[in-house]
Amino acid sequence: MAHVLITSGPTRQFIDPVRYLTNASSGYMGACLANACLTQGHKVTIVSGPVHLDYPAAATVVPVITTNEMLQAATTLFAEVDGVIGVAAPCDYSPEIVSDTKLQKTGDGLTLHLRETPDVIATLGSRKRKDQWVVGFALETDDQRFRALRKLETKCCDLIVLNGPTAMNSSTNAIEILDASGEVLLQQHDTKQNIANAILETIQNTLIQD
Repeated sequence: MAHVLITSGPTRQFIDPVRYLTNASSGYMGACLANACLTQGHKVTIVSGPVHLDYPAAATVVPVITTNEMLQAATTLFAEVDGVIGVAAPCDYSPEIVSDTKLQKTGDGLTLHLRETPDVIATLGSRKRKDQWVVGFALETDDQRFRALRKLETKCCDLIVLNGPTAMNSSTNAIEILDASGEVLLQQHDTKQNIANAILETIQNTLIQD
């Protein structure tokens, strides 16, 4: 059996002590994948941003808030696992300046200068050993397969799971799993738990060594 690391949920990038940038990721897909892995006898560690759900009790959960915290935790844990499923939706941008005090309304609006945050899965993919595997997720709105395959390549993933924005905060999902050759290994529209079971089956058939 494998030790699987799952990144899950959103992250937050603070503007001031009370406001932050984030997204609508609920962590539900991560919880479903953890449940699928545990049901098949795998060991599961989850690095999760802030979510309003309970992960399976048998999983080890490492809570984080920011993208940098998720990167640090996942990087530390990666050396101990067989593979990672990167289903988290880390916040891609962070304010260049974070105010130490609450920003007050002035009537003039607010201009934010943003910088990109580090890419968690790309960092892990660049460090994977020959005996490790990386499965990424790509949420795209246009040129979906092209962008997903581009992410698979640049993030050094073995498989990429393509889905769209309707997956956010929903109990269902429509996905495709693509390999490095561009072959579609799976297409499915179903509940997220059934999707998670199918994703894991594909991973077991293609990546997990007995």
